[in-house]
Amino acid sequence: MENAIVKVQKALKKWWKENGKSVIGGIVLGFAIIGGWQGWQGWQRSTGEEASVMFDTLRQAVRSGQTEKAIEEGKRLIGDYGGTAYASFAGMELARLAYQKGEKTAARGHLQWVADSAPDASLQEVARLQLGHLLLDMGERDALRTLLGKAPLTAFEGDFAVLRGDLARAEGDMAGAQAAYQEALAFGVDDEAMLRMKLVDAGGRGPAS
Repeated sequence: MENAIVKVQKALKKWWKENGKSVIGGIVLGFAIIGGWQGWQGWQRSTGEEASVMFDTLRQAVRSGQTEKAIEEGKRLIGDYGGTAYASFAGMELARLAYQKGEKTAARGHLQWVADSAPDASLQEVARLQLGHLLLDMGERDALRTLLGKAPLTAFEGDFAVLRGDLARAEGDMAGAQAAYQEALAFGVDDEAMLRMKLVDAGGRGPAS
């Protein structure tokens, strides 16, 4: 059961990186791993059909370039169904749209809300990881250190180790960056090639493949 949950966490972790893929399809797969079709049906009923429709409208607006409509629909979804996974996905989408517009503070607020309010721990970790990258981009290093002070879920350990390495490198601590990147390699990450490049850039050398 524990291994199945970790698999679901890893699947959800990829949501942000794979905007072109079906979010809902990934969740269906996750529930199939854990409890099969009955589990998915129960979850679907608990979120409400209206939340599903609103989220689909948001995604269609994004695909068609109707940014303002997408933002409006996302905010309405969060306001009406804030306790659902759909609202969490909407919050992360609003963060992405805000960042594209150069509104980093707004993006930070959306991600913080998802990290605090998502109904699933793995969704919280997805938002927390993205928030960490945003804080680094904003130069908010103290806030990032605080975020990194909380131990991540098992499926996210490698990604957070990379983030620790990025912070160390930004502060000129190359030895710390190398150690964090080596730790990330040990945990495993999706883009190992990129991680090895970061390790080399920090003055280290990755283990043989």
